[in-house]
Amino acid sequence: MPEMPEVETVRRGLNAQVKGRKITDVEIRYQNLITGDVDQFKEFVTGATITDVGRRAKFLLIHLDNGYTIISHLRMEGRYRISADPSAIDKHSHAIFTLDNGQKMIYNDVRKFGRMQLWNTDDLANNKSIHKLGPEPLSAEFTFEDLKPRIMRHRKDIKTVLLDQSVMSGLGNIYVDEVLWKVKLHPETPANHLTDTDIQNIIEASNQEMKNAIASGGSTIRSYVDATGHTGNMQNSLQVYGKEGTPCPRCGTDIVKIKVGGRGTHFCPKCQVVK
Repeated sequence: MPEMPEVETVRRGLNAQVKGRKITDVEIRYQNLITGDVDQFKEFVTGATITDVGRRAKFLLIHLDNGYTIISHLRMEGRYRISADPSAIDKHSHAIFTLDNGQKMIYNDVRKFGRMQLWNTDDLANNKSIHKLGPEPLSAEFTFEDLKPRIMRHRKDIKTVLLDQSVMSGLGNIYVDEVLWKVKLHPETPANHLTDTDIQNIIEASNQEMKNAIASGGSTIRSYVDATGHTGNMQNSLQVYGKEGTPCPRCGTDIVKIKVGGRGTHFCPKCQVVK
């Protein structure tokens, strides 16, 4: 699933190509893609101009000049492509937005897990999906004072807690494994066993990991590409994710993979010990 760096990279690519463009036609080929009334979605979006493409955690926010925003969640394999070439549209193209310059903003999703929802821009904070999100790295709200109580009230393992988007948002399986390795915390450490130093380290490591991943265009593990069709490069800098059986870059012990909360989890058994 695309995480914060991948969605941010998609956002930047879309913004460069569609900002200021008017949507002249909307075709929805997979009705379940839209949360809410499909006809109303098409009616409100057609004729509107894209003023900006924003992001909140893993959600793309396509802002329109009529006071509405398309909230787009890519889920597992959703992707956008901008093209005037008819061959760019295939059986996995589930939403096609025709733009006033003759190009089309095409949403493709092989697994059909992605969703779009139209919402009043001024009321985005009250959208159910947006409202429950915790602070995200690199934001002014991502502070020790905010994050500490969110973490410490849980007795569950820290891996599961950090994946909970209501605790902190934007990071998924890949980057949580990387952050926990950086701060030397075993993924099964109970969240309420963390020290103040542990939490501060998580904040700093999360910020740095997101900066590096965004600069690298995200990680392409399976099928991720950005809005310009390019893959990411961050996978070449990952320290533990997908590295089971290879030496830990810090101590040389083999990285192992276990299941934590049903998720494949990578860590160093020597550097990361349960507290």
